[in-house]
Amino acid sequence: MKKIAVLLFFLFPFSNKAQVPAVHRMPAIETMVEDISKGSLESYLEGLVSFGTRHSLSQDGETRGIEAARQYVLQQFQSFENAENGRLTSEIDYFTVEANGRRVLEDTRMGNVMATLKGTDPSDDRVFIVSGHIDSRVSDIMNAEDDAPGANDDGSGVVALIEMVRIMCRKSFPATIIFVAVSGEEQGLIGAAHLARRAREENWNLVAMINNDMIGNSASSGTEIRNNTQLRVFSEGVPLMETEEMAALRRATNAENDSKSRQLARYIKEVGQRYVDQLEIKLLYRNDRFLRGGDHTPFSREGFTAVRLCEMNENYYQQHQDLRTEEGIRYGDVIEHIDYEYLRKNTAVNLAVLANLATAPSVPEAVGVDISGLSNSSLLRWQAPEHGIARGYYILMRETSSAMWERKFYTEDLEMELPYSKDNYFFAVQAVGEQGAESLAVFPRPVR
Repeated sequence: MKKIAVLLFFLFPFSNKAQVPAVHRMPAIETMVEDISKGSLESYLEGLVSFGTRHSLSQDGETRGIEAARQYVLQQFQSFENAENGRLTSEIDYFTVEANGRRVLEDTRMGNVMATLKGTDPSDDRVFIVSGHIDSRVSDIMNAEDDAPGANDDGSGVVALIEMVRIMCRKSFPATIIFVAVSGEEQGLIGAAHLARRAREENWNLVAMINNDMIGNSASSGTEIRNNTQLRVFSEGVPLMETEEMAALRRATNAENDSKSRQLARYIKEVGQRYVDQLEIKLLYRNDRFLRGGDHTPFSREGFTAVRLCEMNENYYQQHQDLRTEEGIRYGDVIEHIDYEYLRKNTAVNLAVLANLATAPSVPEAVGVDISGLSNSSLLRWQAPEHGIARGYYILMRETSSAMWERKFYTEDLEMELPYSKDNYFFAVQAVGEQGAESLAVFPRPVR
């Protein structure tokens, strides 16, 4: 039997009247967020920058260079493996990069440092990846000798991984989370491309990939702006790997702003702001910064859902710079410029999002909007998720000009009819788990 929906609550009201959206924090996730320590982040970062340079082509040594840094991160991951649930394992996934005549002039061994928190449900093969890149550079991309501290780019992303592993390894999640410090980002996204190909070739059920690259600086260069209250999330609209069938469906449904990566970005904004105070997450409608790319891009090219998190204002005096002082300006990516409160908040966003996703059931299956007849109401239908138990479902709605979902409707049925026209609104459906964690949203296909 069709049911006409009743509005549950506003996410963002249509009117200008002041209405405060409901905030539903899961206590277990809230506790993990509160456990994130600025002191721990600072300690890890001091250790990471102590290796002088982490250039991907630097010579190995016990106390200097990229391999010493990889071993340091591996040791941090391994120190948490004796947590009570015993599901954490750590390794370095080594591979050889052939000389390409550009940024790799001879065959070179590289490696991604990986910590895998295995899911507790043996029937749930979902994987979530969160990354930062361990390598660093100075002005000359081929300079593997000079000091390149890489405190923010991307030491900040790597220490966020370590801190998340420290906290999350003590908890259990149905799905698997992989924390990975990739190598070779500055030489052409090499480590990320290796991992994305591996995930594709081994048929991982990789649901989402979150790349953290530069999340610890709050001061912009050339201005007086200092901002530790905003974080950018970059997401592709038209998928980098789009088939003709996908393109035809996108054009027919006007879904250019509803790719899976855009749904992930909206999820990060909603969940991140739910758990992290004094932080606004800004949706950037592009795969990455203008004419630039990051470690999420190879995953997008392989057809996976992937986004990038990045600080709001970049400081180009510190990014990809030789260590020097000119005209009173200190250049170089040194640790003194890190804003640890900002880094704490950005780490917390990652943790909250990953914990929600790995706790929630998988997405509803076969989500569709009925087009069997013309109507001023909209009937949506779906099937139960493949993994996990859904106690119910949210139907999301927003105006076609809106960036974020504006209303949520709750039902425990597998269909719902809304008294709103599909001509005027976009819809999606989420599964809601027994503890209240929501899956990613699914944009409906036309069905009869």
